[in-house]
Amino acid sequence: MLLGSVVSGRLKSKFREYGEIPLGSGMSGKEVAEKMLRDNGIYDVQVNAADGFLSDHYNPADKTVNLSPEVYSGRSISAAAVAAHECGHAVQHATAYSMLQFRSAMVPIVKVSTTLGQWVLLAGIGLFFGQGNQLLLLIGIIMFAFSTVFSLVTLPVEYDASNRALAWLERTGMASKTEHDQAADALKWAARTYVVAAIASVAMLLYYISIFLNRRD
Repeated sequence: MLLGSVVSGRLKSKFREYGEIPLGSGMSGKEVAEKMLRDNGIYDVQVNAADGFLSDHYNPADKTVNLSPEVYSGRSISAAAVAAHECGHAVQHATAYSMLQFRSAMVPIVKVSTTLGQWVLLAGIGLFFGQGNQLLLLIGIIMFAFSTVFSLVTLPVEYDASNRALAWLERTGMASKTEHDQAADALKWAARTYVVAAIASVAMLLYYISIFLNRRD
């Protein structure tokens, strides 16, 4: 939790820092996104404004790139980096990137496991049934494992989207060498939030497994 808080704080600090540096081309995040989509031959994805700070995301279900107000209208390094990153996901979708397909296929399962898994684990540990129940605990562990796998699969998806974004910024001359390095620094800290989440999920999974094994002994 402490590591996650540090990384999250550093991420917000970096995005605010680079959010004050104007992009040389003067383009807004929306314009950057639309250009990257066109350059990759993608014309069926809509770029929309979304609410909330760092709420940016790509929705493969309705093919929309949703950008927070600071990114959608912003004309900064941060805005360009985030907009290009989210379009990186759209490019993944358009090119049938295997890890994105795998993660998307897991979404329905993970929704169920995330909603019910914690309650099943607590019941298995003994919060509701005194000494607990080994079968319920095992079922809860299996459900939690799906969430852990999802967190791990998310890592290559996010890193690949950033790599696509940075390569495009450099290839098209949308960013100078300095701007490219600043965008890379911002996206690096964004990726680290997913790394921390994955580590935390693995740690919790191992903790639940240890409880299960100790009770068997």
